[in-house]
Amino acid sequence: MKVVLPGGTGQVGTILDRVLTAAGHEVTVLTRHPVRAHHIAWDGSSLGRWAEAIDGCDAVINLAGRSVSCRYTPDNLRAMMDSRVDSARVIGEAIAAAAQPPRVWLQMSTATIYAHRFDAAHDEATGIIGGSETGVPDYWAYSVEIARNWERAQAEAPTPATRKVALRSAMVMSPDRGGVFDVLSWLARLGLGGPVAGGAQYVSWIHDEDFVRAVEFLITREDLEGPVNLAAPGPVPHRDFMRTLRRAWGVPVGLPATRWMAQLGAFALRSDTELLFKSRRVAPGRLSEAGFTFAHPEWERAAASLVGRVRGVRAASGGVRESSDRTSRWRPA
Repeated sequence: MKVVLPGGTGQVGTILDRVLTAAGHEVTVLTRHPVRAHHIAWDGSSLGRWAEAIDGCDAVINLAGRSVSCRYTPDNLRAMMDSRVDSARVIGEAIAAAAQPPRVWLQMSTATIYAHRFDAAHDEATGIIGGSETGVPDYWAYSVEIARNWERAQAEAPTPATRKVALRSAMVMSPDRGGVFDVLSWLARLGLGGPVAGGAQYVSWIHDEDFVRAVEFLITREDLEGPVNLAAPGPVPHRDFMRTLRRAWGVPVGLPATRWMAQLGAFALRSDTELLFKSRRVAPGRLSEAGFTFAHPEWERAAASLVGRVRGVRAASGGVRESSDRTSRWRPA
């Protein structure tokens, strides 16, 4: 199978590139900074010679977009919007112009599209789209608008021969350096992995192995199109999520953080508190109905699996390697 990965050098793209290539598929990565033989340069907003890779491929999995792990300044929010919408638009143009368009176009989206909620989980059929909640910062609505426009750019692309799926992904947990799991593990090992702002807000997540398996599942299931939630069926409150992670690392305690402490920490990490404070309670409705079985449905076993992989890599390399910038490749949902 020939697969094109626009934006395939981030955390999620690196995982997909690695696993799909190991499985024998021919993977082409579109990136602004090509450094490997299977990388092709593109700017993410205009047609170019890169579009030749789209013509004749079997699947496009678009992951392009400015990382959300940044301070949510007006300029950064605009860059998030433009990078996502422009890349989806131009990929649609390339598919529309292809003599042999791909069978399927998977477009990264985000579980952030759903409303801040505690009482019930959002699935694709009954979930409430966010943007009008009360008692939350006004700029949270812009994050939802980014997600809506991202999906709209794909949905409106004139590509009748290509099935389109929007991946409303939760945070992808992997042992890769610089990913969200690495950042949270670093905090837990320092004894700082306690509940934030009370810890009642829900965390939706998906193990990287299940993320890849779900992508492969959606490529083959010709009856599935439109939005699909990529999230494990066990979202948990933040306090329980971090307690479980600490237990997996063998850390007995984690200092709690108030809102102002979390705000200072997010500023120091060049990130934003929406990633900590928003309650993302998401259920994989369509995946479950279609018969997809999660290998890691519960966070306790998933966390143990991920910690075990990190320790295995360290043992093989003979020591601990710390990332110089733990947020450089973090693209959480």
